[in-house]
Amino acid sequence: MSGDPAVPAPGDLAARQAALVAALVAGGPLPPGFAPAPVDAARRALLRKRAGDVARHWPLLAAGLGPAWPATFAGWAAGRPTNGSLRDGWDLARELRGRGELPPLGAEELATREAASRYDGTRAPRRRRLPALARAGGAVAVQLAGRVRLLRPARR
Repeated sequence: MSGDPAVPAPGDLAARQAALVAALVAGGPLPPGFAPAPVDAARRALLRKRAGDVARHWPLLAAGLGPAWPATFAGWAAGRPTNGSLRDGWDLARELRGRGELPPLGAEELATREAASRYDGTRAPRRRRLPALARAGGAVAVQLAGRVRLLRPARR
């Protein structure tokens, strides 16, 4: 090991890397020695990438929000570490439902997913084996024998 103060000790380097990752993806404070502008640019780029990944798993939710999707997702995800694209979308859809801001397409997608799988917010979703019914917005999804059917009210 060198006595050069410019070379960080292995434990220090790992701690600095962890602090930088927390600042980039989990809303952590900016670690000392890093310029704020490039870190902020990288944080925004990672949020855009994450929004795209979630939109691939939740296309109707993203389409239902339209041009507001990137900003809505970034606002929700800014201080949260990722749980994976599927779970991030599920958590966002549930939060939007709770605030009364879930668009109809997102409500249909959420109802379909909740009828097909169990997700408690902590563990990975698991397929349901027994019949299930889920509601979100005006959508009702029924799962029976592994098949999910979406029931919509009659349109006038």
